[in-house]
Amino acid sequence: MPGGAVLHATTDVNRIEAPVTLKAYLMCAFAAFGGVFFGYDSGYINGVTASSVFIQSIEGSGVKALTGPHNSLIVSILSAGTFFGAIIAGDLAEWYGRRPTIIAGCFIYSIGVIIQMTHTSGLGRIVAGRLIAGFGVGFVSAIIILYMSEIAPRKVRGALVSGYQFCVTIGLLLASCVAFATENRSDTGSYRIPIGIQFAWAIILAVGLFLLPESPRYFVKKGRPDDARHVLSRLRGQPENSDYIEDELAEIVANNEYEKQIIPDTGYWGSWYQCFTGGLLTSNSNLRKTILGTSLQMMQQWTGVNFIFYFSSTFLQSTGAIKNVFLTSMIFTIINVGSTPISFWTMERFGRRPLLIYGALGMFICQVIVGAVGDTVGFNKTHTVNGVTTANSIPAVNAQVAFIAIYIFFFASTWGPGAWVCIGEIFPIPIRSRGIALSTASNWLWNTIISVITPYMVDADEGNLRSNVFWVWGSLCGCCFIYAYFLIPETKGLSLEQVDQMMAETTPRTSAGWVPTKTFVQEMGMAGKLGATTSHHDTEKSDV
Repeated sequence: MPGGAVLHATTDVNRIEAPVTLKAYLMCAFAAFGGVFFGYDSGYINGVTASSVFIQSIEGSGVKALTGPHNSLIVSILSAGTFFGAIIAGDLAEWYGRRPTIIAGCFIYSIGVIIQMTHTSGLGRIVAGRLIAGFGVGFVSAIIILYMSEIAPRKVRGALVSGYQFCVTIGLLLASCVAFATENRSDTGSYRIPIGIQFAWAIILAVGLFLLPESPRYFVKKGRPDDARHVLSRLRGQPENSDYIEDELAEIVANNEYEKQIIPDTGYWGSWYQCFTGGLLTSNSNLRKTILGTSLQMMQQWTGVNFIFYFSSTFLQSTGAIKNVFLTSMIFTIINVGSTPISFWTMERFGRRPLLIYGALGMFICQVIVGAVGDTVGFNKTHTVNGVTTANSIPAVNAQVAFIAIYIFFFASTWGPGAWVCIGEIFPIPIRSRGIALSTASNWLWNTIISVITPYMVDADEGNLRSNVFWVWGSLCGCCFIYAYFLIPETKGLSLEQVDQMMAETTPRTSAGWVPTKTFVQEMGMAGKLGATTSHHDTEKSDV
């Protein structure tokens, strides 16, 4: 063993883990705070681009709306920065650790906020600031998922990682509240206040992470098992010589040795190359896992949820059917926040796969109803009197708003957290940081694409799809349903090491019934070398 460490490991595949302590919950909950970056930065721009002061600072005095290209650029440039930030973060997390990479992201984010705060007119500073802030968000959004997946106990990993998405919704809600509070300001505070508040998130996360430990799996990969043991002791609330700690550490070490045999270290470019090795039809190939992670994040964006959170204010305003668009957008966000915690329970009770399948089906039905109602009697049917546009049927419009709200419920309780949980679980140790970075980058790439094309789809002087845009999102939600049914494996209740075994031995549709039959300690023949103990759990099961 590296560092001369001696491990005492059980070979019991059904070993009992240490009880989940309040400390473990609080550590993961604080790490999940990084989701506020994602949510607030995604949400505040919806209100800012509807601010008359901000619009005139970009377009000139007396102009009442941003042009489609300008709106598209301002909204999407953050996602472009985040795409590249996520890719870079994968390397930094591999070289320097998960925690330092996240802290670095907080500082980069702060620089971007400062540049945005200096905006007075034109596109230059607001675009440059959002691009740089995007790099910081990319660091945080990619590595927080990696970090949480690696420190969370397996029995509650899905619930704890879902906390990241919950914090995303909290960020969106805070952004909506701030936008609602500043909408009537007639000075630059209408956009500088929403921008400036972002400093708080960077300071809170950066300071807090100085107090949290590094990932134990990072230490194992770097050949520092004693440090990994110390971290596991902190995370699990058990003495360092506890059987629980020895068992978990031994399995992580054995898995790392196993993975190094099948995925050799071939240097910097070789490690990126390893993400794309193996056959496309081979169940456990790295290529298939990379495609699964990146496509899963793509499908999450295809649900169309960011259309609601990026453009709902300007879209609802253009229909003439909703009088207070800021309030309606904030209600959507409140539903998003209130629905996400449901996944904390359902993720561990029913599993990842059923949530993604039935969540996609629910979203598909809601989107089709919104599109059908809008195309017949709702948003698309309006009349203008004295320059004021009004919907022909207010009840129809209210029905559309209600089904948009139900659609948000389905997203927030299934695909919102589910996609993040899955990408944190499917990659083996040698490519985990880069695999999650690529998956997160995929999320932001498609986020960027959707942000760029949506104004052209719905603006009155462009595509002017109005409610017909929901036919697009509905069709894509149908694709998500088919995708989840055929491609998503069930990872509930498995350690990160066992997920690798499961994917090698099953198909997605049979994965839920898989039960581990041996540990990696047995696989590597390390039990005798490590000084195995095999009976201590039999007397402790009743105490857990």
